[in-house]
Amino acid sequence: MALETPFSRPGRFWRGNLHTHSDLSDGHRTPEQVCAFYARNGYDFISLTEHFLERYGWPIADTQPFRTDSFTTIIGAELHPMQDRMELGREWHILAVGLPFDFAPSPLEETGPELAGRALAAGAYVAAAHPMWYLMTDRDVQALGPVHAVEIYNAGCHDDNDSADSTYMLDLVLEQGMRVSACATDDAHFVPNTHDRAAGWVMVKSEALEPDALLSALKTGDYYSSTGPVIHDMHVEPGQKLTIHCSPAERVFLIGARAKYQAVGEQGVTEAEFDLSDWPSPWARVVVRDAAGKKAWTNPVWLDEG
Repeated sequence: MALETPFSRPGRFWRGNLHTHSDLSDGHRTPEQVCAFYARNGYDFISLTEHFLERYGWPIADTQPFRTDSFTTIIGAELHPMQDRMELGREWHILAVGLPFDFAPSPLEETGPELAGRALAAGAYVAAAHPMWYLMTDRDVQALGPVHAVEIYNAGCHDDNDSADSTYMLDLVLEQGMRVSACATDDAHFVPNTHDRAAGWVMVKSEALEPDALLSALKTGDYYSSTGPVIHDMHVEPGQKLTIHCSPAERVFLIGARAKYQAVGEQGVTEAEFDLSDWPSPWARVVVRDAAGKKAWTNPVWLDEG
Protein backbone atom coordinates (compact mmCIF):
# COMPACT_ATOMS: atom_id res chain seq x y z
CA MET A 1 0.00 0.00 0.00
CA ALA A 2 1.41 3.36 -1.02
CA LEU A 3 2.09 6.00 1.61
CA GLU A 4 0.42 9.37 1.49
CA THR A 5 2.89 12.12 0.65
CA PRO A 6 2.49 15.84 -0.08
CA PHE A 7 2.38 14.90 -3.76
CA SER A 8 -0.73 12.74 -3.31
CA ARG A 9 -2.68 15.29 -1.26
CA PRO A 10 -5.17 17.75 -2.81
CA GLY A 11 -4.16 21.27 -3.74
CA ARG A 12 -1.15 22.74 -5.49
CA PHE A 13 2.37 23.76 -4.54
CA TRP A 14 3.04 27.35 -3.47
CA ARG A 15 6.54 28.82 -3.34
CA GLY A 16 7.56 30.58 -0.15
CA ASN A 17 10.45 31.97 1.89
CA LEU A 18 10.19 31.35 5.63
CA HIS A 19 13.14 33.43 6.87
CA THR A 20 13.49 37.09 5.91
CA HIS A 21 14.49 40.40 7.50
CA SER A 22 13.74 44.07 6.92
CA ASP A 23 14.90 47.33 8.45
CA LEU A 24 12.61 46.66 11.40
CA SER A 25 15.61 44.68 12.70
CA ASP A 26 18.92 44.23 10.85
CA GLY A 27 17.74 44.09 7.22
CA HIS A 28 18.44 46.72 4.57
CA ARG A 29 14.99 47.20 3.01
CA THR A 30 11.57 48.17 4.33
CA PRO A 31 8.90 45.50 4.88
CA GLU A 32 7.02 46.79 1.84
CA GLN A 33 10.13 46.57 -0.34
CA VAL A 34 10.89 43.03 0.88
CA CYS A 35 7.37 41.82 0.13
CA ALA A 36 7.42 43.53 -3.27
CA PHE A 37 10.72 41.85 -4.15
CA TYR A 38 9.41 38.37 -3.44
CA ALA A 39 6.07 38.96 -5.14
CA ARG A 40 7.93 40.25 -8.20
CA ASN A 41 10.26 37.25 -8.26
CA GLY A 42 7.70 34.47 -8.46
CA TYR A 43 6.99 33.80 -4.80
CA ASP A 44 3.48 33.12 -3.53
CA PHE A 45 4.20 33.93 0.12
CA ILE A 46 6.87 34.88 2.66
CA SER A 47 7.24 35.19 6.40
CA LEU A 48 9.04 38.33 7.52
CA THR A 49 10.90 37.05 10.58
CA GLU A 50 12.55 39.95 12.37
CA HIS A 51 14.93 39.38 15.25
CA PHE A 52 12.58 39.44 18.24
CA LEU A 53 14.90 41.35 20.55
CA GLU A 54 14.61 44.28 22.93
CA ARG A 55 17.16 46.37 21.00
CA TYR A 56 14.82 46.35 17.99
CA GLY A 57 11.68 46.94 20.06
CA TRP A 58 10.46 43.31 19.99
CA PRO A 59 9.22 43.54 16.38
CA ILE A 60 6.59 41.21 14.93
CA ALA A 61 6.14 42.70 11.48
CA ASP A 62 2.62 43.38 10.27
CA THR A 63 2.81 42.41 6.60
CA GLN A 64 -0.96 42.13 6.12
CA PRO A 65 -1.15 45.38 4.08
CA PHE A 66 1.11 43.80 1.44
CA ARG A 67 -1.09 40.77 0.78
CA THR A 68 -2.81 40.51 -2.60
CA ASP A 69 -4.90 37.92 -4.42
CA SER A 70 -1.69 36.27 -5.68
CA PHE A 71 0.70 36.87 -2.78
CA THR A 72 0.31 36.42 0.96
CA THR A 73 2.33 36.52 4.16
CA ILE A 74 2.55 34.53 7.38
CA ILE A 75 3.33 36.47 10.54
CA GLY A 76 6.52 35.31 12.25
CA ALA A 77 9.80 36.18 13.95
CA GLU A 78 13.28 34.87 14.73
CA LEU A 79 13.40 34.28 18.47
CA HIS A 80 16.31 34.61 20.88
CA PRO A 81 16.34 34.24 24.67
CA MET A 82 17.97 37.19 26.36
CA GLN A 83 20.70 35.36 28.30
CA ASP A 84 20.56 31.60 27.70
CA ARG A 85 23.10 30.17 25.26
CA MET A 86 23.53 26.94 23.32
CA GLU A 87 25.95 24.20 24.32
CA LEU A 88 29.01 25.80 22.69
CA GLY A 89 28.19 29.28 23.95
CA ARG A 90 26.51 30.86 20.93
CA GLU A 91 23.09 32.55 20.85
CA TRP A 92 19.93 30.60 20.15
CA HIS A 93 18.24 31.36 16.81
CA ILE A 94 14.74 29.88 16.68
CA LEU A 95 12.58 30.39 13.60
CA ALA A 96 8.87 30.77 14.43
CA VAL A 97 6.39 31.14 11.56
CA GLY A 98 2.75 31.72 12.47
CA LEU A 99 3.08 33.76 15.66
CA PRO A 100 0.29 35.94 17.07
CA PHE A 101 0.97 39.67 17.23
CA ASP A 102 0.69 39.59 21.03
CA PHE A 103 3.49 37.05 21.48
CA ALA A 104 5.19 38.23 24.66
CA PRO A 105 8.83 39.38 24.89
CA SER A 106 11.23 36.87 26.37
CA PRO A 107 11.74 37.29 30.12
CA LEU A 108 15.33 37.53 31.27
CA GLU A 109 15.46 34.01 32.71
CA GLU A 110 13.77 32.21 29.77
CA THR A 111 15.83 29.46 28.12
CA GLY A 112 15.96 28.62 24.42
CA PRO A 113 13.90 25.43 24.86
CA GLU A 114 11.34 27.32 26.95
CA LEU A 115 11.06 29.99 24.27
CA ALA A 116 10.62 27.36 21.55
CA GLY A 117 7.96 25.66 23.66
CA ARG A 118 6.11 28.94 24.08
CA ALA A 119 6.16 29.52 20.30
CA LEU A 120 4.83 26.00 19.70
CA ALA A 121 2.07 26.58 22.23
CA ALA A 122 1.19 29.82 20.44
CA GLY A 123 0.58 27.86 17.22
CA ALA A 124 3.81 28.52 15.32
CA TYR A 125 5.75 26.29 12.97
CA VAL A 126 9.12 26.19 14.71
CA ALA A 127 12.51 25.35 13.19
CA ALA A 128 16.09 25.22 14.43
CA ALA A 129 17.72 27.98 12.38
CA HIS A 130 21.02 27.59 10.48
CA PRO A 131 22.70 24.96 12.73
CA MET A 132 26.02 25.02 10.87
CA TRP A 133 26.40 28.81 11.08
CA TYR A 134 26.43 28.95 14.89
CA LEU A 135 27.76 25.43 15.52
CA MET A 136 24.51 24.17 16.98
CA THR A 137 24.88 20.65 18.34
CA ASP A 138 22.45 17.77 18.05
CA ARG A 139 21.88 18.08 21.80
CA ASP A 140 20.80 21.68 21.24
CA VAL A 141 18.24 20.63 18.62
CA GLN A 142 16.92 17.83 20.81
CA ALA A 143 16.63 20.21 23.76
CA LEU A 144 14.18 22.35 21.76
CA GLY A 145 11.60 19.57 22.05
CA PRO A 146 8.96 18.76 19.43
CA VAL A 147 9.92 21.44 16.91
CA HIS A 148 8.78 20.95 13.34
CA ALA A 149 11.96 21.29 11.33
CA VAL A 150 15.67 21.83 10.92
CA GLU A 151 16.71 24.63 8.58
CA ILE A 152 18.95 22.60 6.25
CA TYR A 153 19.82 25.40 3.81
CA ASN A 154 20.26 29.10 4.60
CA ALA A 155 21.35 31.29 1.70
CA GLY A 156 22.48 34.14 3.93
CA CYS A 157 25.11 31.90 5.50
CA HIS A 158 26.62 31.26 2.06
CA ASP A 159 28.27 34.68 2.13
CA ASP A 160 28.74 34.92 5.90
CA ASN A 161 30.99 31.95 6.62
CA ASP A 162 30.28 29.42 3.85
CA SER A 163 27.91 27.45 6.08
CA ALA A 164 24.71 27.41 4.04
CA ASP A 165 24.19 23.62 4.16
CA SER A 166 23.11 22.03 7.45
CA THR A 167 21.70 18.75 6.16
CA TYR A 168 24.12 16.86 8.41
CA MET A 169 22.08 18.02 11.41
CA LEU A 170 18.84 16.74 9.90
CA ASP A 171 20.27 13.24 9.48
CA LEU A 172 21.92 13.31 12.88
CA VAL A 173 18.72 14.04 14.80
CA LEU A 174 16.65 11.72 12.59
CA GLU A 175 19.15 8.99 13.42
CA GLN A 176 18.42 9.64 17.10
CA GLY A 177 14.68 9.32 16.71
CA MET A 178 13.46 12.90 16.23
CA ARG A 179 10.66 13.17 13.68
CA VAL A 180 11.41 16.49 12.02
CA SER A 181 11.05 17.99 8.58
CA ALA A 182 13.54 20.17 6.72
CA CYS A 183 13.34 23.66 5.28
CA ALA A 184 15.45 25.77 2.92
CA THR A 185 15.36 29.54 3.32
CA ASP A 186 17.00 32.78 2.22
CA ASP A 187 17.49 34.52 5.58
CA ALA A 188 17.55 37.56 3.34
CA HIS A 189 18.88 40.82 4.75
CA PHE A 190 19.43 42.40 1.32
CA VAL A 191 23.03 43.21 2.09
CA PRO A 192 24.77 44.55 -1.06
CA ASN A 193 26.99 42.09 -2.93
CA THR A 194 25.49 38.99 -1.31
CA HIS A 195 23.39 36.10 -2.63
CA ASP A 196 20.86 35.98 0.19
CA ARG A 197 17.65 36.40 -1.81
CA ALA A 198 15.54 34.10 -4.04
CA ALA A 199 18.08 31.34 -3.38
CA GLY A 200 16.36 28.85 -1.05
CA TRP A 201 12.65 28.17 -0.65
CA VAL A 202 9.89 25.77 0.29
CA MET A 203 7.16 24.45 -2.00
CA VAL A 204 4.08 23.97 0.18
CA LYS A 205 1.13 21.81 -0.88
CA SER A 206 -2.15 23.46 0.04
CA GLU A 207 -5.61 23.86 -1.40
CA ALA A 208 -5.54 27.62 -0.84
CA LEU A 209 -3.08 30.49 -0.78
CA GLU A 210 -4.18 31.42 2.73
CA PRO A 211 -1.88 31.90 5.75
CA ASP A 212 -3.73 29.38 7.92
CA ALA A 213 -3.80 26.73 5.20
CA LEU A 214 -0.11 27.19 4.42
CA LEU A 215 0.80 27.09 8.11
CA SER A 216 -1.17 23.88 8.61
CA ALA A 217 0.62 22.27 5.64
CA LEU A 218 4.01 23.34 6.98
CA LYS A 219 3.29 21.77 10.36
CA THR A 220 2.29 18.45 8.78
CA GLY A 221 5.35 18.44 6.48
CA ASP A 222 3.36 18.82 3.27
CA TYR A 223 6.14 20.51 1.35
CA TYR A 224 9.58 20.07 -0.11
CA SER A 225 12.56 22.43 -0.19
CA SER A 226 14.69 23.61 -3.09
CA THR A 227 17.44 25.85 -4.37
CA GLY A 228 16.45 25.15 -7.99
CA PRO A 229 15.14 21.70 -9.01
CA VAL A 230 11.44 20.91 -9.13
CA ILE A 231 10.02 17.68 -7.73
CA HIS A 232 6.87 16.75 -9.62
CA ASP A 233 5.86 13.56 -7.84
CA MET A 234 6.98 10.95 -5.34
CA HIS A 235 5.38 7.51 -4.93
CA VAL A 236 6.35 5.36 -1.95
CA GLU A 237 5.50 1.69 -1.44
CA PRO A 238 7.19 0.54 1.81
CA GLY A 239 9.11 -2.68 1.38
CA GLN A 240 8.93 -2.34 -2.39
CA LYS A 241 10.04 0.87 -4.09
CA LEU A 242 10.19 4.65 -4.05
CA THR A 243 9.79 6.49 -7.35
CA ILE A 244 10.48 10.17 -7.92
CA HIS A 245 9.78 12.44 -10.90
CA CYS A 246 11.67 15.72 -11.14
CA SER A 247 13.05 18.40 -13.43
CA PRO A 248 16.23 17.35 -15.32
CA ALA A 249 18.86 16.30 -12.79
CA GLU A 250 22.43 15.11 -12.74
CA ARG A 251 21.99 12.81 -9.75
CA VAL A 252 19.19 11.66 -7.44
CA PHE A 253 19.87 10.23 -3.98
CA LEU A 254 17.89 8.18 -1.50
CA ILE A 255 19.17 8.82 2.04
CA GLY A 256 18.39 6.85 5.20
CA ALA A 257 19.58 6.07 8.71
CA ARG A 258 23.02 4.62 9.46
CA ALA A 259 24.41 6.38 6.37
CA LYS A 260 22.35 4.13 4.11
CA TYR A 261 21.98 5.49 0.60
CA GLN A 262 21.24 4.70 -3.03
CA ALA A 263 22.01 6.94 -6.01
CA VAL A 264 20.94 7.24 -9.62
CA GLY A 265 23.35 9.18 -11.80
CA GLU A 266 22.50 10.09 -15.36
CA GLN A 267 22.68 13.51 -16.96
CA GLY A 268 19.17 14.82 -17.58
CA VAL A 269 17.44 12.14 -15.51
CA THR A 270 13.82 13.02 -14.73
CA GLU A 271 12.72 9.77 -13.06
CA ALA A 272 14.48 7.62 -10.47
CA GLU A 273 13.34 4.38 -8.87
CA PHE A 274 14.81 3.04 -5.63
CA ASP A 275 14.52 -0.47 -4.22
CA LEU A 276 13.06 -0.55 -0.69
CA SER A 277 12.88 -4.34 -0.40
CA ASP A 278 16.00 -4.49 1.79
CA TRP A 279 15.99 -0.91 3.10
CA PRO A 280 17.09 -1.07 6.79
CA SER A 281 16.14 2.49 7.74
CA PRO A 282 12.77 3.45 9.28
CA TRP A 283 12.83 6.62 7.19
CA ALA A 284 13.95 7.78 3.77
CA ARG A 285 14.41 11.13 2.10
CA VAL A 286 15.29 12.10 -1.46
CA VAL A 287 17.80 14.67 -2.72
CA VAL A 288 17.72 15.86 -6.33
CA ARG A 289 20.88 17.56 -7.63
CA ASP A 290 21.00 19.24 -11.03
CA ALA A 291 23.95 19.92 -13.35
CA ALA A 292 24.55 23.32 -11.72
CA GLY A 293 24.79 21.78 -8.25
CA LYS A 294 21.40 23.12 -7.15
CA LYS A 295 19.37 20.78 -4.95
CA ALA A 296 15.86 19.88 -3.90
CA TRP A 297 15.07 17.91 -0.74
CA THR A 298 11.97 15.97 0.20
CA ASN A 299 11.02 15.75 3.83
CA PRO A 300 11.73 12.39 5.49
CA VAL A 301 9.14 9.72 4.82
CA TRP A 302 8.52 7.40 7.78
CA LEU A 303 8.11 3.99 6.24
CA ASP A 304 6.43 2.48 9.31
CA GLU A 305 3.38 4.66 8.70
CA GLY A 306 2.21 2.57 5.76
